[in-house]
Amino acid sequence: MPRLLVIAVVAAGIVAGAAVARHFWRADVAPPVLEQAVLFSESRDLPDFELVDQAGRPFTPARLHGRWTLLFFGFVNCPDVCPTTLATLAAARRSLEDLPAADRPAVTLVSVDPGRDTPEVLARYVAHFDPGFEGVTGGADAIAALTDGLGVAVIIGPPDADGAYAVDHTAAVFLVGPDGRFAGLFGAPHDPGTIARDFRRIVATR
Repeated sequence: MPRLLVIAVVAAGIVAGAAVARHFWRADVAPPVLEQAVLFSESRDLPDFELVDQAGRPFTPARLHGRWTLLFFGFVNCPDVCPTTLATLAAARRSLEDLPAADRPAVTLVSVDPGRDTPEVLARYVAHFDPGFEGVTGGADAIAALTDGLGVAVIIGPPDADGAYAVDHTAAVFLVGPDGRFAGLFGAPHDPGTIARDFRRIVATR
């Protein structure tokens, strides 16, 4: 099976599994009607992980408490999906600037290519899309602790004669709530207006 098809199948499985996993919503709050996002009725614990951000500071689950966060897994040398998604998230975030500061989402790119994506490389890359974006990296095992825990598929291809290689990965955007728990996800393809509208509905009911 081609690698991109594998990624598509895994991503579809994540979305389908999330939909099946929905339980009855709290009786006093109706679940939001969403255009594309999948929101869990009960958020889930994140796995333990120890990474570093683009400034070399520790990045652990504690950094995700007290804010909404959109997590995207990608890499700097990605030719298409990653820059397109980050530009989309930047546009979505700009359209949410009227929300109270506590309700505006942070955007964090978690590298799935730690061999090339150093903190310095990530700092330059994410700032190109939005100066407020975070870039996060770490050792391969540390990144795997987070990707495996969230069901993110990552396939690193063999190097060519010049040492270059491709990395296929799940294209979904993962939503973490202010409680630091995995709350839902936005499946691909991504549209800034759809993400922003669904995010507003989620925040309004949480």
